[in-house]
Amino acid sequence: MASLFRTARRAQPALTRTIARPSTRLAPIALYRQYASAAASVAVPSSGELPFFPDEPAGPTVATAIPGPKSIKAIERLSKVFDTRSLNMMVDYQRSYGNYIADLDNNVLLDLYAQIASIPVGYNNPSLLLAATSPEMASAIINRPALGNFPQHDWADILETGILSVAPKGLDQVFTGTTGSDANELAYKAAFMYKRQQQRGGAHVEFSEADINSSMNNQSPGAPALSILSFKSGFHGRLFGSLSTTRSKPIHKIDIPAFDWPQAPFPMLKYPLEEFASENAAEEQRCLEETERLITTFHAPPAAVVVEPIQSEGGDNHASPSFFRGLRELTKKHDILFIVDEVQTGVGATGKFWAHDHWNLTSPPDMVTFSKKAQAAGFYFGNSELRPNKPYRQFNTWMGDPARAILFRAIIQEIDRLDLVNSTAATGGYLYAGLDRLAKQYPSEIHNLRGKGQGTFIAWDSPRRDEVLKKAKTVGINVGGSGEKAVRLRPMLIFQKHHADIFLEGLEKIFKS
Repeated sequence: MASLFRTARRAQPALTRTIARPSTRLAPIALYRQYASAAASVAVPSSGELPFFPDEPAGPTVATAIPGPKSIKAIERLSKVFDTRSLNMMVDYQRSYGNYIADLDNNVLLDLYAQIASIPVGYNNPSLLLAATSPEMASAIINRPALGNFPQHDWADILETGILSVAPKGLDQVFTGTTGSDANELAYKAAFMYKRQQQRGGAHVEFSEADINSSMNNQSPGAPALSILSFKSGFHGRLFGSLSTTRSKPIHKIDIPAFDWPQAPFPMLKYPLEEFASENAAEEQRCLEETERLITTFHAPPAAVVVEPIQSEGGDNHASPSFFRGLRELTKKHDILFIVDEVQTGVGATGKFWAHDHWNLTSPPDMVTFSKKAQAAGFYFGNSELRPNKPYRQFNTWMGDPARAILFRAIIQEIDRLDLVNSTAATGGYLYAGLDRLAKQYPSEIHNLRGKGQGTFIAWDSPRRDEVLKKAKTVGINVGGSGEKAVRLRPMLIFQKHHADIFLEGLEKIFKS
């Protein structure tokens, strides 16, 4: 544990006084309890790289079947009061550390799923623990402000030193929310209000009596016949507006009323990319042409196009930077907004802080939504006209959460301190090369390997995907799937080459079984 305290002190010296109190008071239990790494001696990786978590386990430990007897008992108890049918594993977070996730039965797994891509810098990260025990955090938690009406006095400072310090190029404002679905819905509302504001002649033009009266009856013009164009296999959330743009799986949508909004085809590329360059270019052009047709002919004209840089839940579907540049040009040509959904791809996972940085756009997106690894949520924008022309139009009680914004600031500082975006890019290249070797050795197991040059945002199609995911736990690995047949990798930004070696070795054991 001494190394953990040293790591924490190096991370944020100004905050060390927040843990200099008796362990029976406010110091988090994770700072003085025994981690699951106790049974695993600290080892210097053969790669020679300096571990980000020096006292992390040297490797996985599989002590029982998963779930084991203690986990089964806990699941049975939980199932009486909570739906456990989607449960992956019962976790002991106080014993999880760094890249390793622990359960109640002394199983410790290398985690390449990271809570559905949402843990950025490791379990019980010392720097985040310090931020979590600061007086600033305590105030934000116990006095949670209704930010629209009663923002705390230092809210601007929290935003400027955190969320806005990593704003995408050209976007210098933010509207904060609570979840990824919420972030997208807020962006959609901004798009609709902006479009109608344009149609009326500007922000200064008052609503007509027809606007006001018809809106209360869910009729036009107050409830206009506008839409958001999304893409087949895309995922943007599970609230009503975001769900209407989600097209990944029927289970998300069945029985839920939906808006009649258009969906364009997303390119289905062939792999290896270098062998199908002409076919893939033609596929992307086809999708762009169909997108333009929908923009210009759909009965409810789109106010915006929303797209993921990589379709994550829908199967890890990729497209080239050229496709996204073409999409941006279409939105400019037809005067509609371009929303990039970076809920899963943002905050360093692709080897860039924002995945759309890979595209080299000539003009930035109009809005970029974020959540997951940010721990906070919302959307970035640059055009002040995307603020509604009157108060209370984009509004709810919380309008975000200062506690989560403070945590995101600590995450940003940790990413910068350890240079984790560049590290993820390098580790991703190493991991992809290892998977490419396995794909050649076991061609029946790894199909359509994709994600080269995209950090650790890597996936492949497996003919026995669910079996592979289940067997992964038996060799000490927690990994997830996407779409119908993809195995997707979503490790944390602290995932390093020696972790990749452990994963690749475990994966080969599965393929041999």
